[in-house]
Amino acid sequence: MEPDLFTAAAEERQETDPAASPLAVRMRPRTLDEVVGQQHLLKPGSPLRRLVGEGSGGPAGPSSVILWGPPGTGKTTLAYVVSKATNKRFVELSAITAGVKEVRAVIDGARRATGGYGKETVLFLDEIHRFSKAQQDSLLPAVENRWVTLIAATTENPYFSVISPLLSRSLLLTLEPLTDADIRGLLRRALTDERGLKDAVGLPEDTEEHLLRIAGGDARRALTALEAAAGAALDKGESEIGLETLEQTVDRAAVTYDRDGDQHYDVASALIKSIRGSDVDAALHYLARMIEAGEDPRFIARRLMISASEDIGLADPNALPLAVAAAQAVAMIGFPEAALTLSHATIALALAPKSNSATMAIGAAREDVRKGLAGPVPAHLRDGHYKGAAKLGHAQGYVYPHDLPEGIAQQQYAPDALKDREYYTPGRHGAEARYADAVEWTRKHLGRKRS
Repeated sequence: MEPDLFTAAAEERQETDPAASPLAVRMRPRTLDEVVGQQHLLKPGSPLRRLVGEGSGGPAGPSSVILWGPPGTGKTTLAYVVSKATNKRFVELSAITAGVKEVRAVIDGARRATGGYGKETVLFLDEIHRFSKAQQDSLLPAVENRWVTLIAATTENPYFSVISPLLSRSLLLTLEPLTDADIRGLLRRALTDERGLKDAVGLPEDTEEHLLRIAGGDARRALTALEAAAGAALDKGESEIGLETLEQTVDRAAVTYDRDGDQHYDVASALIKSIRGSDVDAALHYLARMIEAGEDPRFIARRLMISASEDIGLADPNALPLAVAAAQAVAMIGFPEAALTLSHATIALALAPKSNSATMAIGAAREDVRKGLAGPVPAHLRDGHYKGAAKLGHAQGYVYPHDLPEGIAQQQYAPDALKDREYYTPGRHGAEARYADAVEWTRKHLGRKRS
């Protein structure tokens, strides 16, 4: 018997005994219109709508697609909807358990179905990133010749985990993390729907907010926690899921943290100030609070990048590249693995030598500009490449530093009003000590008078 995404027997049991299936399974949308979130992928004429038969076939038939997104954003759900709505033959494989042999069996069956009774096959391949290059290669002829229409799901960046020939033969559809509003709507539907909890238990606002934090944009996690907490509440004879019951059920304390209010900014401020103060343990505590509260990891990464320049600067010139790399990694992998990257960066920044000289320098320079201390650019520094510049005296008398043995020319660079102004005051911590020596030497050779 061919592997099938949802067998008839399982569906029949689900209908007669809803408790036999998890709440997350029971609440799966039956049509694309019931899908929560991902509306950018569900517009009329989209590849997913064409897969369920909304559009023409033939030479302009639906393309194979690769669904890329974090866990719980609806990749399997979308495949389920296609399996229910399409009149095509639907087969599922998981890259965790399947190999080339299973792939070839599906392809052979698809060719027989097409040739024997004109039935097209849709193949859903979950976790395609777990397939080796050779296993992915085995899919190419079937996709290229449209023996199967492939729906492949992955949580990994497909540009690194899927071979280029397969990518070029498929449409890449990126699923976005579900918003709190998306998850909230799903929870409320599950509480009242006949397939769900049928109004058996209530969900107070504080408990709902904690469920949203626990979910972190993952619909499956939200529904799993809701089901467990509802069961615990009913066992205790309670009509509502209290916050304490939810905490006991999921073994995760409710962190006091409002992502749109004061706590959002207070904890973020405490994180940065702990890094500035070199208290690595306090910094990790505030980082953990933000992570556990479901804070956007990209927000945390942005704060770390700012800290790298604002508080560390030239005392450790590698701090900013490290923070930027962390932000790029976080954007690519998301939670839960992004917590490791954020921890890595936070520890490195907290323990780095500190200097705010870059912050103070640009602040002082901008303050002078705001006060009107600017003046014309010295004539010898002006652009001399255009016709007529020489007649205006532009670039005349400019000394090219590379022509001099020491590589520095004693000439005026700043406007007259600022020619002796010094903005950069280097510290002596970490790597900035060498910048302190360098700036002292260069100012001396520029003939600069001390202000």
